[in-house]
Amino acid sequence: MTDEIEQAAQAESARRAEKSAAAFRTISEVAEELDVPQHVLRFWETKFSQVRPMKRGGGRRYYRPEDVELLRKIRTLLYEDGYTIRGVQKLLRQTGVRGLISGADVPQPEARPPSVTPTPAPPASQPAAPASQSTRRQALHEVLDELYAIRSLINRNAR
Repeated sequence: MTDEIEQAAQAESARRAEKSAAAFRTISEVAEELDVPQHVLRFWETKFSQVRPMKRGGGRRYYRPEDVELLRKIRTLLYEDGYTIRGVQKLLRQTGVRGLISGADVPQPEARPPSVTPTPAPPASQPAAPASQSTRRQALHEVLDELYAIRSLINRNAR
């Protein structure tokens, strides 16, 4: 029985290998080719309006060769070059699909800000000394100031 399954898998693989470069691909074929799950491709469709597979009856997706090339480039930018989704969207707006696929000079993503290291909590074996109302208020204000600083860093890097 396992021999039959292996033979069927090999036949399917051979059939896919014979497919023309200009042929449309199903979502499973594209997912396998790019080594990403199908749900990631569907997610990218929502984030990148430039990816528009044809949809047939029952919502079955068929990707054009240009869609596959764009998805391949998006995958490289996200997974290998360190871009964020927002960064790739910005790059697509600047260079366009053809510019991105043709390999126009793609700048490296901006360096991410150093991560904020949280202050470690005191060990559980040492109970914290009771704080006065004003001390607690002061500590909360300090935390709030840190949060505002973090938010401004995030907003600055999102642009």
